[in-house]
Amino acid sequence: MCFDTMSCAAFQFWAAFVPCDTQYKDAVRQTLEQIDVIHRMCSEYPETFQFATSSKDIEEAFRLNKVASLIGVEGGHSIDSSLGTLRMMYYLGARYMTLTHSCNTPWADNWLVDTGEDPPENNGLSDFGKKLIVEMNRLGMLIDLAHVPVKVMNQVLDISGAPVIFSHSSAYTICPHKRNVPDDVLNRVNKTGGIVMVNFYNDYVTCSKTANLSDVADHFDHIKKVGGAGIIGFGGDYDGVPRVPEGLEDVSKYPNLVAELLRRGWTDEEVKAALGNNLLRVMREVRDTMSATSPDDSPIPYDDVKNPCRTSYGYTVSGAVRSLSTLALLLVTAFQAVMTLTD
Repeated sequence: MCFDTMSCAAFQFWAAFVPCDTQYKDAVRQTLEQIDVIHRMCSEYPETFQFATSSKDIEEAFRLNKVASLIGVEGGHSIDSSLGTLRMMYYLGARYMTLTHSCNTPWADNWLVDTGEDPPENNGLSDFGKKLIVEMNRLGMLIDLAHVPVKVMNQVLDISGAPVIFSHSSAYTICPHKRNVPDDVLNRVNKTGGIVMVNFYNDYVTCSKTANLSDVADHFDHIKKVGGAGIIGFGGDYDGVPRVPEGLEDVSKYPNLVAELLRRGWTDEEVKAALGNNLLRVMREVRDTMSATSPDDSPIPYDDVKNPCRTSYGYTVSGAVRSLSTLALLLVTAFQAVMTLTD
């Protein structure tokens, strides 16, 4: 990120990321602390950053010549298999969640299943994982498929009523790394109105330790060829990876990539779409899928999350699952009924 000129970035998703070894332990607390840092950063530097949660907020920040700052939760382990926790993070400003990082959750397999490094545990998505997709649609929260295996990509595309994003993934045909997106999925992203934001990590660009700006442009060209210019975005992953291409060392070098795309025949409108308009469209369409229906209050089956760091508090003795919030609502309803009878 460069701070000397606002032309470098009109908006930025800040990743609230905690490592996989926090799963079943303190992932929720650590994620909340990451979200707190993002809020405090925006408050501390109001002349530079403006907190944002919507496309309208981004457009307003752009008019004010500030960097619109949004929150993404990078890894489903951050919610500790709780739809209530997911909702609270949404209310705190998180507008996308990556379903997994580089570890399975109790409800979704991660991309390392496709390499054979991790065993499949959920047949892609478990029943709870499928409920989570529906709940994210209801909230109007972007579903991020970076870090998931191909099976989960297709399952989510089958279930979701809203477009999805790949926040930092590239084209598998150009570099056959399992973190990248195969052509058949690119076609489905096109048909469902989603977006693939090209990752600049050398290992995903050339499948080697070295890469240059032209190599990154090859991914843009391929995704455009397969899925159209309407599904492309910038997903550099700066500060999330140890090496990036020569000529794209930070976001101040974005104009060099823009110039290369224009040199290759991209139109001004196609480049503007990749720089931000495609993502703004997706955000509007995801928001349009929001529903006023009641939140899903179904907890994940206790046996799916049973571990030494977790109690059975909130689960009935019989083994049936019922969340604390549901029990509280039932108690309130019963109390109101009693009060009505005694009036």
